[in-house]
Amino acid sequence: MHTLYGKQVGARKSYNPKNRGKKSYQPILSFLAETREYVAGELRNGDRPTGKQIARHLQEVFQSLPHCVVSIFARADSCFYCWEAVEAYEKFKCRFIIVARKTSRLLEELVAAQWKRSPRTDADEQCEFWYQPKGWGKPYRFIALRSENEPDDEEEPDEVVQYQLFATKQYKYRVFVTNMEGPIDKLVWFYSQRAGAENLIKESNNDAGLAAHPSRLFVTNQNHFHLAMLAYNLNAWLMLFNREATDTTESLKHTTLATARLRFLFIAAKIWRHSGRTGVSFSDHYEEKGLFRRLMERLRAIDPRGDSFAPVVESALV
Repeated sequence: MHTLYGKQVGARKSYNPKNRGKKSYQPILSFLAETREYVAGELRNGDRPTGKQIARHLQEVFQSLPHCVVSIFARADSCFYCWEAVEAYEKFKCRFIIVARKTSRLLEELVAAQWKRSPRTDADEQCEFWYQPKGWGKPYRFIALRSENEPDDEEEPDEVVQYQLFATKQYKYRVFVTNMEGPIDKLVWFYSQRAGAENLIKESNNDAGLAAHPSRLFVTNQNHFHLAMLAYNLNAWLMLFNREATDTTESLKHTTLATARLRFLFIAAKIWRHSGRTGVSFSDHYEEKGLFRRLMERLRAIDPRGDSFAPVVESALV
């Protein structure tokens, strides 16, 4: 959610919990969890995206993935809670878990469900049931957690749809719809890893300039959106080029754009030319000299081979 303070075309007064009543844009983004790469997205006006728009976005995401990808898992917030999104996930054989939005019918199912203690989560109780929301083609597995409200907690207004939970007078609920198997605590843990995407969005906003909308024209701001996300991805690819050969997706550390600038771009150095040769001399106090030299050697080693490129790191990232 990008709150706007100018007179940008396409601004709308919509769901904006931090700045209620102010106009905003609602960009939509998808990231690859293993490498932190931006996969697809677009800058949207301030209206909530329709099911067709979400399905179109998901199709773009799946078509952007390499053909070698075998299994796809998706984590999505309540914005993606619609039949069109579920259809798109099923079409591309994707296993998904989505936060459910609060409806009266869903609350009835939650009240009627058989709740059990939840010792492996931070909630008091858990349950699961099969439920077919209105307009959906078939029923799906719903899993839910609930915690009893503190005496001072107030009931959440019906019109407010929170990011992950909703409340009644007695309980706070976290509800998910999924086509995945497995125990509830494992699925909730899997979804909780989506918090990493929030950090990537913050990095895009603050370091890549995604939240800056420099023009009054919506088309110009859309172009700026894509340039900002290209800058974000260039940094992600730079870090992948610079990874250790023994790194895995679990051990791979993420370096933000701001940190990468300080380590590899804003550095003290002198360009020299002598006897037809050109070189760069770094300061003796530059601590990343070895990493920078390895990075440059790998970049120079990029070699096109037909429709692909020769690898520059000894082992693939797994």
